[in-house]
Amino acid sequence: MATNAITSDQDVVTAEIFIAAPPERVFQAMTDPAQTSQWWGQKGVYQITERKADFRVGGKYSSVGVGADGTSFRVDGEYLEIDPPRLLVHTWIASWSGPLKTIVRWELEPQQIHGLQHRGPQKVGTGTLVRVRHEGFAGVPKAAADHYQGWTRVLGWLQAFVEKGEAVDTREI
Repeated sequence: MATNAITSDQDVVTAEIFIAAPPERVFQAMTDPAQTSQWWGQKGVYQITERKADFRVGGKYSSVGVGADGTSFRVDGEYLEIDPPRLLVHTWIASWSGPLKTIVRWELEPQQIHGLQHRGPQKVGTGTLVRVRHEGFAGVPKAAADHYQGWTRVLGWLQAFVEKGEAVDTREI
């Protein structure tokens, strides 16, 4: 389960989750448009119907989707920093937030997964601590609150996709 927080000035939303997979695999699921469209969303909540990305610093991306009520939405942005598989920074302009332009920073930190064997603790693989910092909500508390809830869902969907292969079409409602 993802943990999240919002700063007292309601400018920054943070969230983090541990995913039992190497950073390279998590980064791939985050940045490959074909994979992102498979896991980002849930029936009865919202779903991406089209994702495009020019994956390079200065490149643009867009996601188009539909909400549970049938309303279409769009998120556009530009990649500011890319350092696979450790860092991704991009702008975020969501159609439901008006002209608000925010910045999302993804940090992926490798973590060793340990298990107990009959001979004591053993390293059994690599996992990833995923941290998201979404900033730029000052003066727009509703947008901060909406994204605070949204990032918890999104990181849970990413975890379920990478660890168990759950996709929008196969996820339990």
